[in-house]
Amino acid sequence: MNRTTIAIIDYGMGNLRSVSKAFERLGYTAMITRETRIISDASHAVLPGVGAFPDCMRNLERLGLIDPIRRALASGKPFLGICLGLQLLLTESEEFGLHKGLGWIPGRVVRFKTGDLKVPHMGWNTLEIKKSVPVLQGLPADAMVYFVHSYYAVPDDPGLIATTTDYGGTFASSIASGNVFACQFHPEKSQSVGLMLLRNFAQCR
Repeated sequence: MNRTTIAIIDYGMGNLRSVSKAFERLGYTAMITRETRIISDASHAVLPGVGAFPDCMRNLERLGLIDPIRRALASGKPFLGICLGLQLLLTESEEFGLHKGLGWIPGRVVRFKTGDLKVPHMGWNTLEIKKSVPVLQGLPADAMVYFVHSYYAVPDDPGLIATTTDYGGTFASSIASGNVFACQFHPEKSQSVGLMLLRNFAQCR
């Protein structure tokens, strides 16, 4: 019997249903929730995100989700951040002023400065794998994934960078730290590569 249960944290922003459906397609139980007990009891937790950094942090605070998220991060259970869900894990973001994040990963979120390239960075782009982590196991060297973002994470410790991507310069497209894997791209929109990544995450213990 499959004992994996995945809590997808609902703070009123983000493509929650598409993330949930991707896990369900792989045969896993995924619950969209803002209930502390469900987040605590789940074997895995996912923090998705679409929108502006300060709005998301306000929603997390208003809904009383900051402490449950921090407890999930500290519990050692596999934790996945997606897009803005990656950025929220850092210390601060410069989006619409300077705003504090969850502070789990020391670093800052900054805006693209790409010259003639359009911002937001939108569409398919390639991952360059920088370190071997379980969530990336089996991904091809030229894996293509789907992005939609104007800001990106700069961790204080470059050793946390799991993949990089080039868009007017190299940026961290995913970060791995202990039980946490967080990606700037959208695995739920990245077809077979994204499903492989989500399956790897669900198989983590």
